[in-house]
Amino acid sequence: MSVLESAVGLALITADTPAGVAEFLPADTGAVSLGWLMIALPLLGAAVLLFGGRRTNSWGPGLAVAAPWASFGLGAAIIVQLLSFAPAQRARQLVMWDWASVGDLDVHAGLLMDPLSLTFVMLITFVGGLIHVYSLGYMEHDPDKRRFFGYLNLFVASMLLLVLADSYMLLFVGWEGVGLSSYLLIGFWYTNPDYASSGNKAFIVNRIGDFGMITAMALLLVNYGSFDFATVFANAEQASQWQLTLIGLTLLLAACAKSAQFPLQSWLGDAMAGPTPVSALIHAATMVTAGVYLIARSQAIFNATPDARLAVCIVGVITLVFGAIVGCAKDDIKKALAASTMSQIGYMMLAVGLGPIGYTFAIFHLVTHGFFKAGLFLGAGSVMHGMRDQVDMRRFGNLAGGMKVTWILFATFWLAIIGVPGFSGWFSKDKIIEAAFSAGEGWQAWVFGGAALITAGVTAFYMSRLFFMTFHGKARWEDDQHPHDPGLVMLVPMMVLSLGSIVLGFLLWSPWGTKIFPAWLSPVFGEEVHPQPVISVTTIQVSAFILMIAGVAFAWYRYGREEVPVVAPYGNALTRAARRDLYQDETNDIFVVGPTLGLASTLLETERDVVDAGIVGGTTATLSATAEVLRRAQNGFVRSYALTMLLGVVAILGAVWVMQ
Repeated sequence: MSVLESAVGLALITADTPAGVAEFLPADTGAVSLGWLMIALPLLGAAVLLFGGRRTNSWGPGLAVAAPWASFGLGAAIIVQLLSFAPAQRARQLVMWDWASVGDLDVHAGLLMDPLSLTFVMLITFVGGLIHVYSLGYMEHDPDKRRFFGYLNLFVASMLLLVLADSYMLLFVGWEGVGLSSYLLIGFWYTNPDYASSGNKAFIVNRIGDFGMITAMALLLVNYGSFDFATVFANAEQASQWQLTLIGLTLLLAACAKSAQFPLQSWLGDAMAGPTPVSALIHAATMVTAGVYLIARSQAIFNATPDARLAVCIVGVITLVFGAIVGCAKDDIKKALAASTMSQIGYMMLAVGLGPIGYTFAIFHLVTHGFFKAGLFLGAGSVMHGMRDQVDMRRFGNLAGGMKVTWILFATFWLAIIGVPGFSGWFSKDKIIEAAFSAGEGWQAWVFGGAALITAGVTAFYMSRLFFMTFHGKARWEDDQHPHDPGLVMLVPMMVLSLGSIVLGFLLWSPWGTKIFPAWLSPVFGEEVHPQPVISVTTIQVSAFILMIAGVAFAWYRYGREEVPVVAPYGNALTRAARRDLYQDETNDIFVVGPTLGLASTLLETERDVVDAGIVGGTTATLSATAEVLRRAQNGFVRSYALTMLLGVVAILGAVWVMQ
């Protein structure tokens, strides 16, 4: 057996093995053995662009664009190879090298290529590749575009490492890489202090999530003696219930930071400071999907702890409502879309919190959302490109006349996200609503399902508000502005995403055809579980349709038919709160920033008054006084030394006499 063959392992999910639990078997070859190249290619592109200097300015962006497409091609080849096996044998592990060996702990660097990780690979590389192409036009005149494309490649490589890792230890490396990449891209125009501050904010909030991830890994090591998925998942139920719940909650904390879920969602709106392609990449294919992946991948743990699953559901429901309310009041087109992402990821978190009935639904919605959300952000970038970087929707209006292609493409993304029947969002989001009405005991089903259903109507309202304010109504732009569509290098990626938003749901999960997607994910999540909602599926679907129509109609009445004021009206208390993100920054200042600064101030005063002035200063003063006494004793006069010796002799003789 060759060295390469011996380095490649096979993870086989047998028919008798619970979903998500991998048993490692000896070597395999073929495309799977080259899986490491999916990460190495964009990582190499990043290294060349970031360290190659100005000599790469002319050809570097082209190399950066080629990298994710090469990874996409290799990922597709691996999927073709896996499809040649029985469904129970479609999980492969590539062990690359031993990382560390300490006592009984053996940590290796390995990749897990199964239907779940490869689904993410396809999304990351395909949508990410389209965003790279779009960026060629969007960043054409930026003097630092080489650095920008280098960061994009680093982002893609980090996310691929995160989803392909076969252990929590290696996943954490990708986890940190994603955090670093987002910081670099959000603050890309760092000469603007506000943009730099936004990058810092995203980085700092995600450090809280990192604390949760590190704590979860420590608990895994204590309970299972390993970070490997196979070992942890196979022995998940051996830990005590309170330990399992604690592991689940700390993983949830990590997921909340990465996926901008309550209460760690405050960074997402500020992340719009980065170039618009960055927003598309973060919201559609990389950063915010990481938390959903973490929960779904850790299903063996969450299946064993109902309390942690309930916490995931509660976080998801709060966030999906929170994001929808904020989205209703935002006039900045990118921040309105950011609020939408927060809400849509909330749907996915709710679904993974539902357990076996929701895992596949969550990943399905994540895939469809990746297409129409990337399209929405790229469409927003197209509008900004034609409106001299204006983002205030109150300064738009009637752009359909000057940007016909952008308007048509944006309309398909809008129809998909609001859930118009036949579009991809209708296939995926409605399934989560149906599953939510099947949650737990009676009150959970009504609360979770009711919130998901009503928020679907609110989503139709605020997304229609955005669409009508931007493309319809009276033109409100300045006279010297001339809205126009961008070039093909920006339009073609949007066209591809538009096609996906129209047909993807039907192709992957058509109720009238073969359900490809649940069959593909069945080796990971088990066979499709059909929810049993507390009300009929027909009632749910009809209600969702009526609420969607009502949301669109109300938005048309307010923002399509009537004239939109250029200056936002004062608004009611809820509107004013939503404009300020429901005071999330103020809340963080009160409960996190303020106490942290207070603690830091107290520790500083303690160090200054107690440590420096007291302990250190007192010790110094004592030593100085002692030294002064000794200095006076050591004066260099013979008579003084003779007198001291005489006194010493007298003292010794006196002591001897007393003792006798």
